[in-house]
Amino acid sequence: MAQNPRIEALMAAFRKTTYFRWMAKEAMPVVDGYGVEDVRDVAMAPWSRTGGKAAFLNLYGMEGVTGMYVGEIPAGGALNPEKHFYEEVIVVLEGQGATEVWQDGGKKQMFEWGPWSLFAPPLNTWHRLINGGRTPVKYLSVSNAPLVMDIVHNEDFIFNCPYTFADRYAAADGYFNQGLKRYEAGMQHIWETNFISDIQTANVDSREVKGAGVGITQFEIAGNSLIGHLATWPAARYHKAHYHGAGAILLGLQSSGYVLLWSKEAGTHPFANGHGDEVVEVKWKAGSVYCPGGGWFHQHFNTGAEPARHLALRYGSRIHPIGFKIADKRSEDGVYIDVKQGGTLIEYTDEDPYIRQHYDDELKKTGVKSAMPALK
Repeated sequence: MAQNPRIEALMAAFRKTTYFRWMAKEAMPVVDGYGVEDVRDVAMAPWSRTGGKAAFLNLYGMEGVTGMYVGEIPAGGALNPEKHFYEEVIVVLEGQGATEVWQDGGKKQMFEWGPWSLFAPPLNTWHRLINGGRTPVKYLSVSNAPLVMDIVHNEDFIFNCPYTFADRYAAADGYFNQGLKRYEAGMQHIWETNFISDIQTANVDSREVKGAGVGITQFEIAGNSLIGHLATWPAARYHKAHYHGAGAILLGLQSSGYVLLWSKEAGTHPFANGHGDEVVEVKWKAGSVYCPGGGWFHQHFNTGAEPARHLALRYGSRIHPIGFKIADKRSEDGVYIDVKQGGTLIEYTDEDPYIRQHYDDELKKTGVKSAMPALK
């Protein structure tokens, strides 16, 4: 997909950063674009750092605040032990195995995982991923490495810092058990857990302010500022358009459809305002990844015959908030508040008329009948 001039200029500037220079030094394949149809199909190469295979994914909307790579562990093998001074969340795409975690001089803890498990090695802990099966394991890693590397710009410190963050991890019994603590904070449902056994089936709470039948649960993990949420919505329906800051990476888990992306500068009615050529459409399915740019409206459409489910990995912790993340949404709950009331959400009744027309046309191609509520 061709880049527009603004994105070309932005990407050229990013190549001067510490993180981009580090990626180039690692000499791994780099995939860019607005999204990837199926991250499990990305061609990888041997990576000496991990001892497995990998490829970097650098989607335009990541904008230097999140990093991502897809990796592989050989059948019956294990990756090299590693630690790093940045937060990381790992999603298992295929296969089963276990992870060892430990601090220098401390005891090792081990937990097992399977397809669609999610976990986060606590900050600056040693960890090693082990393949427990006869086929390769594929996994997705999302981190705040670009932000941290660009601030510290010292590779030795990033990968060899001796400090132990005992407040984040002290090898407590049950640390990697799936958490049971769930509650509401503001307009968000929160789940505190350091491990999710299956993100395809994990329970998600209703949050229809985001769209008809939508469910969203935010998980807080490993003391991170980099956290995430799970979102579901029914067949033949779509989310309301909204925008937020850069770096939120979305992974399709169930069903299929498309997402529309456009800069807020094109307005709430990009097609009616003559900016339809600036709207980007990205197809998604299970295994797809995409990333809206900061300040870009985006709207998720389900054209499949089953409920849709996405994982979003992003900033926005309610336990460990970051000031710039609060500010870019105008409030902690800005993505749930109408743009006419100072938020960043477009209500169905206020969206560009072409959006529903286009959705109806796409549903006809799949033979699915729309279940969208009538516009009032």
